[in-house]
Amino acid sequence: MGTSGIHHVTAISGDLDRNLDFYARVLGLRLVKRTVNFDDPSTWHLYYGDGVGRPGTIITFFIWPGGNRGRLGTGLASAVAFAVPPAAMGSWYQRLISHGLRVDPPSKRLGESVLEFADPEGMRLEIVGSLPVSPVEGWAGGPVPAEHAIRGLHSVTIWEDGDQGHEATLTGLLGLVRKGDEDNRLRFAGAGEVGAIVDIRRVGGFWHGLGGTGVVHHVAFRAPDDAVQRDMREHAAQAGLHPTEQLDRFYFRSVYFRQPRGVLFEVATDGPGFTADEPVDALGSALRLPPWMETSHTAIEARLPVPQAWPAEVG
Repeated sequence: MGTSGIHHVTAISGDLDRNLDFYARVLGLRLVKRTVNFDDPSTWHLYYGDGVGRPGTIITFFIWPGGNRGRLGTGLASAVAFAVPPAAMGSWYQRLISHGLRVDPPSKRLGESVLEFADPEGMRLEIVGSLPVSPVEGWAGGPVPAEHAIRGLHSVTIWEDGDQGHEATLTGLLGLVRKGDEDNRLRFAGAGEVGAIVDIRRVGGFWHGLGGTGVVHHVAFRAPDDAVQRDMREHAAQAGLHPTEQLDRFYFRSVYFRQPRGVLFEVATDGPGFTADEPVDALGSALRLPPWMETSHTAIEARLPVPQAWPAEVG
């Protein structure tokens, strides 16, 4: 057994207000969790996703005000794509342009329509018209009409100069299947309805990327339970990738390892999920902390930057 696809993608932002405005208002994602970086509780960790925060729909951000700008290059996930029904692509093209974004003309990639653009901090994003997500219900509580709303993640793209061992990791360790090869792009996919795809884009001679604001920090893959996660961790250890021990992230349990070129991967369990400490109708409505931090709730909250408005306040 392996992964069905991506659990979440985590990136870094240097601007709390712009991040909230763009991902909650422009892209229409739901803020499903306000918490902190468990390894650095002085910083926000925000989770955006669909209406109930399902694995495969989640993009998260560490908020590092004044953080150094990252540099796109090899050894990083270079683009994050979101999936919408193909019939919604025209609406999304108009929406992105109406918000002042520079959007590349629609293109075709492996049989699907793609819109390429960037968020306010320069992180490369894509909207993909994906037929498999058409039956998936869109979130009706956001600023984007439910029939056009983002259904979840579509894929991540990793730039590499050659294979650098990714195919062995994606297929042998994670259990993804090679699905296509087009224009220097290798596609690997799991069985999930959203977030199932990883693309490796071959960019010979390109410089190595650097972490920081405006780039992806890591990509997390789904494990249905601890047993499957343990199996994938053992495979990572046998491959010499030096995985961490299991870490408790309260909403899921995590194991991390790096590819030889530096890409940070995580294997995250599907459960317990984001309703572990608040009901669906209250997701993202207040700061939530794991039990081991709760005694310091007041002190932690006092150190965190306060945005101009949370999404519930701006509608």
